[in-house]
Amino acid sequence: MAAFLITQAVGLLRGILIYRAFGTSADLDSFNAANRVTELLFNLMAGGALGSAFIPTFTGLLAHEQRERAWKLASAVANLLLLILTLAAALAVVFAPQVVRYGLYVLAPGQSPGQEALTVALLRVMLPTVVIFGLSGLAMGVLNAHQRFWLPAIAPAMYSLGQILGVLLLPQEMGISRLAWGALMGSLLHLLVQTPDLLRLGGRYTPALGRGMPEVREVLRLMGPRILGVAVVQLNFIVNTIIALSLPEGSVSAISLAFTWMLMPQVAIAQSVAVAAMPTFSAQAALGKLGELRDSLAGSLRGVLLLALPAAVGLILLRVPLIRVLYEGGSFTARSTAMVAWALLWYALGLVGHSVLEVIVRAFYALHDTRTPVTVGVIAMSLNVAFSFLFARLFAAWGWMPHGGLALANSLATFLEMGTLLILLRRRLGSLGGASVPRALLQGALGSLGMGLALAGWLGLTPSVPEVLRLIGGALLGVAAYAAAMAALRVPELGGALAAVRRRLAKKRA
Repeated sequence: MAAFLITQAVGLLRGILIYRAFGTSADLDSFNAANRVTELLFNLMAGGALGSAFIPTFTGLLAHEQRERAWKLASAVANLLLLILTLAAALAVVFAPQVVRYGLYVLAPGQSPGQEALTVALLRVMLPTVVIFGLSGLAMGVLNAHQRFWLPAIAPAMYSLGQILGVLLLPQEMGISRLAWGALMGSLLHLLVQTPDLLRLGGRYTPALGRGMPEVREVLRLMGPRILGVAVVQLNFIVNTIIALSLPEGSVSAISLAFTWMLMPQVAIAQSVAVAAMPTFSAQAALGKLGELRDSLAGSLRGVLLLALPAAVGLILLRVPLIRVLYEGGSFTARSTAMVAWALLWYALGLVGHSVLEVIVRAFYALHDTRTPVTVGVIAMSLNVAFSFLFARLFAAWGWMPHGGLALANSLATFLEMGTLLILLRRRLGSLGGASVPRALLQGALGSLGMGLALAGWLGLTPSVPEVLRLIGGALLGVAAYAAAMAALRVPELGGALAAVRRRLAKKRA
């Protein structure tokens, strides 16, 4: 979680530097368009599908003490990735003008891809990142399967760092190309930062494709539904962008920035828990220890609920000073703040749903089931599109800013997806930890209510205080109020966290 928080902070710094260096120029449009292509290629051909398919299979071999076979599987997947992604990147280099000329009108509907020649040049610089990220994602899976999380979690910060270094250190005469070369540098850092841990594992590389290994076929089988799920998510993003383009000016930018801020606590809270839990889920499933899997899942869900509930309340109440302090000024006006804060209000309602989903889907993957979460996800994304049309029109009819309806549609669809998968997983496992998870939900809700009242009182009493002090003071008060509530409710996770801190401090003093 600490690594994810560092990554979010470095990413925020990267965004500030990039916008200060390039503004909202056509050159930055060209970079974003080229970056969209590389991200789409990686996500469709590897991305999250790789971790959801590879980690359960690899961990299963380790759990059964078939270490040599596990490393043969990792070698085969690495070789396949290298071949497939290199071929895809090479074809994209050759046909880059056609990709830019035609493809981006689909990937970014209604938006100019920027200067075509520049976009082509940037795309060609950045295409090797597709291959590098594929190998780096595999390394991340291997390390996570061995219960090593720090370096894989800090790797995304290295990608941001590469872009920061590109902007700051490369000659300004290079223009936006500094950012493209920085992205390439960052992808290498993303891979290299994980190499020391990978080498310490002492695994043996095998130059083979594993054509006779059933485990390789299992990885490919599990990847199929996940790739379909990624494609549906991308399509949903495109449709939402089309809808937002029909709304008042600034709606696309507002929902994009608001969604980014909703994702920040979700990544720090839920992804950190889910990434750390998945190898354990996978080992327990491989050994048939479903009772232990239920206990591990319940513990993970409790932790996510106890953190996501107050984060959602804090984001809702502090959203205006947060956006105003960080962004308002220059072209980012008070109207911009109002639009982003309005979207963030409705996105924050879905934070708990997004966070719980991160854990639930990992449990399905550990059970070698990618079909169920993808099927439910496709239905949820379809509902999201329908809700988006409906709520945007309702909000406009009520005199509200209509782009908030797109955010509400996402939150509602996510909640329905979460609820459906919880029911299906409970049927699959028999239970989800008895009363411990509902108890955490109640405790988190009561603590968040107390925190919300404290924050509302603070904001009501400090209207004339500078916004930065209102934001910092509110954040500190919120943390203190929630911690006090958790202590009063005798939540065991609070005592465990304090004990871990004391052990760490004692260890350092020793």
